[in-house]
Amino acid sequence: MEAEKVFMREAIRLSVQNVVSGNGGPFGAVIVKNGRIIARGVNQVTSSNDPTAHAEVVAIRNACKALGSFQLDDCQMFTSCEPCPMCLGAIYWARPDKVYYANTKQDAADINFDDNFIYDEIVLPIENRKLETIQLLRDEAQVAFVEWIKSTGKTEY
Repeated sequence: MEAEKVFMREAIRLSVQNVVSGNGGPFGAVIVKNGRIIARGVNQVTSSNDPTAHAEVVAIRNACKALGSFQLDDCQMFTSCEPCPMCLGAIYWARPDKVYYANTKQDAADINFDDNFIYDEIVLPIENRKLETIQLLRDEAQVAFVEWIKSTGKTEY
């Protein structure tokens, strides 16, 4: 568990540095493969004007670029805080072997990074959510799905 603590300390260091530098929120992440850090990420939401630029997503993007792959096989993620719903979804899609986190989602909520409203909304039927969501042109959109099923040159994921 000593190596894991070294990697987590790097994620924590990145989170502190991000706040001190004024570049974004107090979140950092590293991705490790074969016992070495292959990618780092910090929260860049405000510095890049990108609401998806959370530390975990940035680290995933950097790791996938470094590996030349859209999956993080045989990788572990170390993140300074329990992932939000968006990051958790991205992590599942990226498929690392394991995720370690330091602060909890309650710790984040205590400093006004509260994701509970998203967890509450996800379980509701679409018509009951606060964000008005309207289905439109499904029949036309189905063409892409039919083409996907027929395609022999696709890369499954």
